[in-house]
Amino acid sequence: MYAKVIIPLAVPKILTWKVPVEMQEIIKPGSRVEVGLGKTKKYAGIVKHISYSIPEYFETREIISILDPEPVVDTLHLQLWEWIAAYYMCTEGEVMAAALPAHLKLSSETILVYNEEAGDEFSHLNNNEFVIAEALLIKKQLNLNEVQQLVEGTTSIYKIINALIHYKIATVWEALRQGYVSKKETFVYLADAYNNDEALAGLLNNDKKMQQAEKQLALLLGYLHFKKIQGEVVKKDLLQKTGASAAQLNALVNKGILYLQKRDVDRLPQQPPKIDIQFTLSAIQQAAYHNIQQQLQEKEVCLLHGVTGSGKTEIYIQFLAECIRQGQQVLYMLPEIALTSQIIKRLQQHFGGNIGVYHSKFSQNERIEIWQKVKSGALKVIVGARSALFLPFSNLSLIICDEEHDASFKQQERAPRYHARDAAIFFAAQNNAKVILGTATPSLETYLNAQTGKYGYVPVTERYGNAAIPVIEIVDTKLIAQPDKSKVIISPPVKAAIEAVLMAGKQIIIFQNRRGYTPYQVCNTCNYIPQCRDCDVNLTYHKLHNKLQCHYCGKQYNSLVTCPACGSHHFIQRNFGTEKLEELLKELFPDANISRLDMDTARGKKAHEIIISQFEQQQVDILIGTQMVVKGFDFENVDLVVIPDADGVLNFADFRVHERAFQLLEQVSGRAGRKNAGGKVILQTAYTTHPVLYWVTHHQYQQMADTELAARKNYFYPPYSRIIHLTFKHKSKEVVAKAAAFFASTIHQQYGKYIVGPAEPPIARVRNQYLMEMMLKLPKDNRLITVCKKHLLDTVVTLHQQKEFKSVVVIPDVDKL
Repeated sequence: MYAKVIIPLAVPKILTWKVPVEMQEIIKPGSRVEVGLGKTKKYAGIVKHISYSIPEYFETREIISILDPEPVVDTLHLQLWEWIAAYYMCTEGEVMAAALPAHLKLSSETILVYNEEAGDEFSHLNNNEFVIAEALLIKKQLNLNEVQQLVEGTTSIYKIINALIHYKIATVWEALRQGYVSKKETFVYLADAYNNDEALAGLLNNDKKMQQAEKQLALLLGYLHFKKIQGEVVKKDLLQKTGASAAQLNALVNKGILYLQKRDVDRLPQQPPKIDIQFTLSAIQQAAYHNIQQQLQEKEVCLLHGVTGSGKTEIYIQFLAECIRQGQQVLYMLPEIALTSQIIKRLQQHFGGNIGVYHSKFSQNERIEIWQKVKSGALKVIVGARSALFLPFSNLSLIICDEEHDASFKQQERAPRYHARDAAIFFAAQNNAKVILGTATPSLETYLNAQTGKYGYVPVTERYGNAAIPVIEIVDTKLIAQPDKSKVIISPPVKAAIEAVLMAGKQIIIFQNRRGYTPYQVCNTCNYIPQCRDCDVNLTYHKLHNKLQCHYCGKQYNSLVTCPACGSHHFIQRNFGTEKLEELLKELFPDANISRLDMDTARGKKAHEIIISQFEQQQVDILIGTQMVVKGFDFENVDLVVIPDADGVLNFADFRVHERAFQLLEQVSGRAGRKNAGGKVILQTAYTTHPVLYWVTHHQYQQMADTELAARKNYFYPPYSRIIHLTFKHKSKEVVAKAAAFFASTIHQQYGKYIVGPAEPPIARVRNQYLMEMMLKLPKDNRLITVCKKHLLDTVVTLHQQKEFKSVVVIPDVDKL
């Protein structure tokens, strides 16, 4: 028996191992197995397929062990992995690495083991070697982290390890490290002898020894109080709340009054499950709900196109309730982690412990526990970002993809570069589940699918409760003179509007799509602009830390006082970010409570949740933020939204720029006046006649879509074509240019009419790697696209066979956004 096993590495083919006879009865597809690769490395792989066909071209090694009694990945998810790998031109190992929590992706760890025959004579060793040898003599084995800690300050521990191996004091072996550890708590219980009122009263009132031990008596009374309120009492909570010591508790245990029990507990405690819906859908919402139900009887996917504030979430809640009543599971996908905190509170009010949440801010142990609860069916609804798609649902019936247009659903940085919305539609079809796509500003791909009948389509054109759509006012910054010719940040009309809203006790959102203090600084004498040494980008100044930072590689530099080019000390700050905006607003409105939500302020696990909660509770008057503040939030008291730099979203060298600008500005404007009379939106711009601004101010999605689709069709861009984007990376600019040209010439005969490029991108160097890009615009012909993908991957192999191009990295990105 042989097993094809996926390991979390970017290997082109799935490797095969032999199944030992004693494992053949218990091994199953989807199970984790321990396998060896190379001389010493070990991995936890996932069994994909079992067969009796003997591999022809290589000799197989045996599987070392089976790690789980039952599969951790089902057959449908293995098929999803295969589809993602094939469609997005990556390996199933890369998909596995993205899909599984870290503790399920074990890899080998180097262990240094003491050689018992070496004795204890270490006088010939140097200081560091002696320290490690002594530790090995006592502990018998050490991992590399422990070795590094023992010789802290030493840059390389490998010379030390090699010396110990040379002197035969130690040997090295590889162990597979199991990462997940269950969380344990110690609970306090009343002994059975005192578990009746009469015995307990006698102890408290008549036991003289108990009366004399005042602190123990106070601790016991505290225990009885907390037991009555919360049922079970945790030891550490009891000691903390009563101010008692562990010795006092142990004294009560020794007397047989209390006893302790340690047991496993959830890291993420759940509320009791319930279904409690105390609102009624409006007539428009009810009609949309029934319309979606009817559409999903005939089609797999339905687009709910509801204007901002139309009450889409209430419609989703009705679908969730229906699925939970039937014992089915639902995946509720959101583009941003920041959104989950507000949505989860609303859903828990209605469904309690039926709701779970899953995203990258959770620890690995917490992810494992959620994974297990989803697999067992204990959680009926999972709210999460794109990675939640890979959870082991046991009875999935519906996927809701809210804000489906959002680019955050596309994985950008590393393989697999999948689009979670599209992968969700494929996965739903596997599970015979349905998909609801919801947004106020559909992506043109989704909108065209709805208009051509591939998807169901349900429009909702009115806000909930007949609330007015906010009025949008445009401020022409060209007409506002600045003494130093700098960019207008807060114009007089904006300042007056903010003052009026604050006076009325309402709240304000200010959207600026740049974090930091200022995007770049310029020497006033010679026009020198500080740039990253490893990337071809200007450095952003962060005033809080007084550092210059590259937003591409993350490297920080000391702030410049003297220009390195001319020696001048006079720098001018150009443009502005959220940090500078916050500083200015605090100067203009010193009595207002102002907060900022961007990547710099939301780094902690619950940082974004705290900021959003404070704004919801009206502890914050003005919230400044990047895109985090515009994606689906529902704030009742917001009466004004300001976009001080609308120009920043209108000018990008991308064929999607108008679509994205409209989506962003429309979503931002939708945060205003959601529960009252309209609200107001102010856009500051120097491009007052830009077509996107006309569409936004008149809320003309239809006109934007028709105009853009006509242009896309004319120039053969998506959704009328499929794009495969290739990026070439190398430390040498000359080599990467030659490699891209070689690649293009190799495929030119077959695909010449579809090729655009190769060419340098606008940012031609990132992390000290030079870049070249090439794009293929292919017809929507599945057979042609499949053949082309294989041809491209084969050409990558051909490229790497050339000695000069062996180290050139080629990154394919299918349906690049």
